[in-house]
Amino acid sequence: MSLYIHDRSDWPHFHWDHDRLAERLAGVRHEQGRLVGRMDALGFNLREEAVLRTLTKDVLKSSEIEGEHLDADQVRSSIARLLGMDIGGLKAGDRNVEGVVEMMLDATRHFDEAITAERLFAWHASLFPTGRSGMKRIRVGSWRNDATGPMQVVSGPIGRERVHFEAPAAKRLEGEMRSFLDWFNGSAESDWVVKAGLAHLWFVTIHPFDDGNGRIARAIADLALARSEQSSQRFYSMSAQIGQERVKYYETLEQTQKGTLDVTLWMDWFLGCLGRAIEGAQTTLGAVLAKSRFWQSLRDFTLNERQRHVLNRVLDDFDGKLTTSKWAKLAKCSQDTALRDLSVQGYSCEIAKGDVARAIELARLKKAERKKMSRPRTTHRTPKAGNQDSTLFLIRFARVDVIGCAGL
Repeated sequence: MSLYIHDRSDWPHFHWDHDRLAERLAGVRHEQGRLVGRMDALGFNLREEAVLRTLTKDVLKSSEIEGEHLDADQVRSSIARLLGMDIGGLKAGDRNVEGVVEMMLDATRHFDEAITAERLFAWHASLFPTGRSGMKRIRVGSWRNDATGPMQVVSGPIGRERVHFEAPAAKRLEGEMRSFLDWFNGSAESDWVVKAGLAHLWFVTIHPFDDGNGRIARAIADLALARSEQSSQRFYSMSAQIGQERVKYYETLEQTQKGTLDVTLWMDWFLGCLGRAIEGAQTTLGAVLAKSRFWQSLRDFTLNERQRHVLNRVLDDFDGKLTTSKWAKLAKCSQDTALRDLSVQGYSCEIAKGDVARAIELARLKKAERKKMSRPRTTHRTPKAGNQDSTLFLIRFARVDVIGCAGL
């Protein structure tokens, strides 16, 4: 039988090579400060938009790591509603989405509150509102009891399973969780970035619940990172970055849990992952700034509320071409109304990806040329699908590569 770190006599006295991690830790804290400073320099509305994008990604990716795929529109709408943001076209979320969002927001918005067993039970209950994980009934809002056998992390087909890890027996959980919570709420480790990494490892090693341990471990880490910044506003997503590095994440976790209490390997990976998550936040920042500049460039154009709503969707997360049928569905209107929305002065268009700066410039040039050459007309031109009007020509390029337009 393999000896796991929780079986060792010196458990849970973690230690690591401070000299090896000092430079990486300093670099991460520096980048944290730079990112927070850049976000603070944004206006309130842009900062809110960045937070909404980050939290939406965080909730989606944290669930995806566990193999659960949530509806992005429901997640975004649920977060906006709970944050009191008006984004238009809110989509009602089901109980599972609402529960995941409530847990994540409680962790980050109330980062300065202590983590207690009751708070963890509430988080767990919000993740599993039906008392089931898939078709399997689980204990909700309480520690596991191992009634069906030891808690193991396994992979592979039935009959040829590979055991990656076995958690402490259920009879140890009260004492294990008491030690963990006393440490987390105490002052044994003063750097909350370091504490975030250790807490993630420690909690997921105890594995106190029947299911949802990974998501709750990431929520605890997010809470600790919020404390490190003294801010409830999240501008980067650790869950999204862990999702991108999922294989390395599980490899490093398994190697650490089967090793000694020297957790240098884990902490080195965690800090590196955090640094890459912060670096990835530049994409979010670029998207928010590009969206703001896009709307500023439209200030001379008259658009109705449906057009603005759909354009915001295109700028946020819409893929592919936007036809009148898709427009009608997004705007919740008829096909005829969709065609009128897409038709300006007798033309209609399809929306696809492209270069927003080039599109806006061409739209302005065409509009200026039309003004110069305009004169009274008595003829009527029937809208013809597929042509492009200068006013909505720029919409063709609304769904952009945010990295490419971050410097516009």
